[in-house]
Amino acid sequence: MPALLSARSRLTVFPLEGLTVAYTTQSSDSRSLGDIAIVGVTDPDTATGEHLWRLAASMYNNPPTSQTQARWILTQCTRARAVKAPTYRDLPYAKWTADLNREFHLDVLFANHAILRTGRLTIE
Repeated sequence: MPALLSARSRLTVFPLEGLTVAYTTQSSDSRSLGDIAIVGVTDPDTATGEHLWRLAASMYNNPPTSQTQARWILTQCTRARAVKAPTYRDLPYAKWTADLNREFHLDVLFANHAILRTGRLTIE
């Protein structure tokens, strides 16, 4: 599923356990529901989207399901967007490029998302 995607949209950028993460949304159709979450690590050459999945797995005593990992990632993103901490940045019209290497379909809508796509994201 590797995909290179460029767009201009609202980005929320926040620190997460030693990573810098950027979160935005896209819509799967003309209703503009933002049902696709795009989450990328912005650290150049040091981390990828797979680091997010491993970090999510490390938060549990027993190996979590991929559904649980995806929900944990989305929870961090929506929390960061809702909280106005000094280390979080909200960029309303950021231009970005993402090299996405994982697309995950949630079994039910979670935080208004049906799909989570992760990878590396560069803010221009």
